[in-house]
Amino acid sequence: MKIERLSQDKIRIFLTFDDLSERGIQREDLWKEMSKLQDLFAEMMDQAYTELGFDATGPLAVEVYAMPAQGMVVIVTRTRWQGAQASDDDELDDVYEMEVTLEESDTVVFAFRDFDDFIEAAHGVNGQFDVSGALYQYNGQWIYHVEPTTLEGSRLQALIAILAEYGEATSVTTAILEEYGKVIIAENAIAVTVQHFKPRSV
Repeated sequence: MKIERLSQDKIRIFLTFDDLSERGIQREDLWKEMSKLQDLFAEMMDQAYTELGFDATGPLAVEVYAMPAQGMVVIVTRTRWQGAQASDDDELDDVYEMEVTLEESDTVVFAFRDFDDFIEAAHGVNGQFDVSGALYQYNGQWIYHVEPTTLEGSRLQALIAILAEYGEATSVTTAILEEYGKVIIAENAIAVTVQHFKPRSV
């Protein structure tokens, strides 16, 4: 579980599928295990307070995104109290006032330490999968972002497996990439890279 502060009142939590599995939550049952998800949320808020001093009492807006490669990204925004403050005697369960948005995304986002790693991945993907995608630079890494809408099930997992050989899944969102990242190849990043660059092994 990785937690980072986005602003004074907003944090982002990234859980891999291994993190979820350790807590008895399976990928295919992600939205069915609400009691386990509630326990998980309490654990996340405890850790957020310990690591970042983020106090989750009060109204919260919680956005939950499940992505096929990354796992689960949770964005928690603390909103301001309306009216009087809750008393210190209030139970924690009563203080959480959550507006939860659940969303499943087909987006696959992988980070590569250097461009050569992405070239290798592109040659591995090219010809096997009909995917487009964009390549960004962000935080000193090369970020490949794709929505493989034509791939499902084992085909999608096969694509993810190739990308994972050379890079690692990242929790960077589309909005962050568009706002803070630098676009290197806006579309058809795999085909463009294969056309212009040879892998190291050649």
